[in-house]
Amino acid sequence: MEAVLAHLRDAIERGDYAIGDKLPSEAELCRTLEVSRPVLREALRALQTMGLTVSRTGKGTFVVASTVEDPTFGDYSASDLLEVRRHVEIPVAGYAARRRTPENLDHLAHLLDRMERETDTTAWVAMDTLFHLAVAEAAQNPVFRRVIEEIRDALARQSAFLNELGGRREQSNREHRAIVEALIDGSENDAVEAMAHHLDRVETTLTDIVRSPRTDTPTEGGPEA
Repeated sequence: MEAVLAHLRDAIERGDYAIGDKLPSEAELCRTLEVSRPVLREALRALQTMGLTVSRTGKGTFVVASTVEDPTFGDYSASDLLEVRRHVEIPVAGYAARRRTPENLDHLAHLLDRMERETDTTAWVAMDTLFHLAVAEAAQNPVFRRVIEEIRDALARQSAFLNELGGRREQSNREHRAIVEALIDGSENDAVEAMAHHLDRVETTLTDIVRSPRTDTPTEGGPEA
């Protein structure tokens, strides 16, 4: 999928497909690039998340931008989402370190163990959002949980995007482990630092994806599925 995405993104950034142009049909792209339809559709979804294309039901996929500016996850842009997460989740981690119950810690530890064993990206992404909800619950303030619930769909979309294109899963597991250990220790400072580090790494990976340099056009025969 990454190879297909890189190829299509490069073609758009080079101007092979100009703003307003319609991309070839899925059938044509699958044939040209020699990939399966599910692989192609993942790449097309990523293009749309990056803000380069828009899909119009019954009409196809159209180019709407020539460069990646700010990926969009559901109703929220990446920059807006990260800004809110920094202002909410970092202090929430501190409150959670002070207020967590044994039940909260058991739930987080169990969830983290499952995430570290999980190999399916879709299942892992679902647990990732549950993890951040569980930290909010440990802060013992229902408003915090409501805020995370509001952005839950965007968090899931962002998590899937970062895992598909940035290989973030193992790194996220380590960062989540540091957060849980800080909560177990009851260390407000460590919890705040661990969550801040986690969000820093999210931002770095997003930035790397957005600024990813062009790649060479795939060799004859196209990228492998």
